[in-house]
Amino acid sequence: MVMSVMLVVEALYNCVVSLGVKAVGWRPEWRFKWEPLAGDDEEKGGAHYPMVLVQIPMYNELEVYKLSIGAACELQWPKDRIIVQVLDDSTDPFIKNLVELECESWAVKGLNIKYATRSSRKGFKAGALKKGMECDYAKQCEYVAIFDADFQPEPDFLLRTVPFFVHNPEVALVQARWSFVNDTASLLTRVQKMFFDYHFKVEQEAGSATFSFFSFNGTAGVWRTAAIKEAGGWKDRTTVEDMDLAVRATLKGWKFVYVGDIRVKSELPSTYKAYCRQQFRWSCGGAHLFRKVAKDILTAKDVSLIKKFHMLYSFFLVRRVMAPTVACILYNIILPISVMIPELFLPVWGIAYIPTVLLVVTAIRHPKNLHILPFWILFESVMTMHRMRAALSGLFELSEFNEWVVTKKTGNNFEDNEVPLLQKTRKRLRDR
Repeated sequence: MVMSVMLVVEALYNCVVSLGVKAVGWRPEWRFKWEPLAGDDEEKGGAHYPMVLVQIPMYNELEVYKLSIGAACELQWPKDRIIVQVLDDSTDPFIKNLVELECESWAVKGLNIKYATRSSRKGFKAGALKKGMECDYAKQCEYVAIFDADFQPEPDFLLRTVPFFVHNPEVALVQARWSFVNDTASLLTRVQKMFFDYHFKVEQEAGSATFSFFSFNGTAGVWRTAAIKEAGGWKDRTTVEDMDLAVRATLKGWKFVYVGDIRVKSELPSTYKAYCRQQFRWSCGGAHLFRKVAKDILTAKDVSLIKKFHMLYSFFLVRRVMAPTVACILYNIILPISVMIPELFLPVWGIAYIPTVLLVVTAIRHPKNLHILPFWILFESVMTMHRMRAALSGLFELSEFNEWVVTKKTGNNFEDNEVPLLQKTRKRLRDR
């Protein structure tokens, strides 16, 4: 009950900040200076444009590799001031050959595109990004944009994000919002969109508007290379290398900017199994990182006391540990037991008012999806079991706490593609 009160207070705070941001029309430009880059036309090249590296890590991405590479190569930026780096960790020789041929086809068109591979997948995505940054040509770049294999940025992405760095030397990260090409493909993807809408519209906006701190989403963002180096570079100690880097950069005094108006198309997991694996990795990694960096946050000298409190209490303890614990134990175990045992008394505010408030807070920023709220409630009740198991695995370093499984993509860039809610595969009795 105490944890549920802490959770609802945290959710209400984020929601109030988010609604306030929307009500006053607050924009990142109010705090951080933004002006279009002055210089020559980007098609002709211009020395006023900084060098930008675009990294695309991928692993056996047969269905989507052309989409991400094509979108990155069509970014509006002087051709002599941008390098596209495809970090291919694929283990399938056929797919590796296709990706390399795609890179060669863009190189023939005059694009500065590099195809990089590794002998092993050590460190997974973090290891690939770290290896890519060690290349000589990468060291010449002031900024690095990162896109997963299923992400398709708009051509003006760099023109809208890089000016934040140029005019604000304290900014380390500019994060864009995700949009989805298959959010109406099935009930599963519709429910996922509600989850991500709350994350971006409430959590990310609130963190950016108040403390200039939030978690890097691992893709659809631009980093200042100097900030990455000062923070210690990419590390593979957890399965959330993006959050790890964001926390370490914040402890060095760097600030982040979230720009919700910039959206990058991507793909939602189209099967229940893929979504469970993705959520397990994120939940487990966040709790595991809490264990790793709690002491560093407490002893950091470049961070204010109130920001330390926000990071330890709000960002890690409540969201990464308490949220899945409360949702699973209170609502899925204690509450059903109380129905069968009349002697077990639970106050009405804990079993009715607080869940109602949490429901309203979650739904208030995306009213278009109100009709699927009953399904969302049932679905989240199931997912809380996976998230709590993952959080405990990461917090106490139990089995599977450092397991990395790449989310399978299907390349659904058309709304009329039919995607099954559940794959009909043979499962063991225990899984069923």
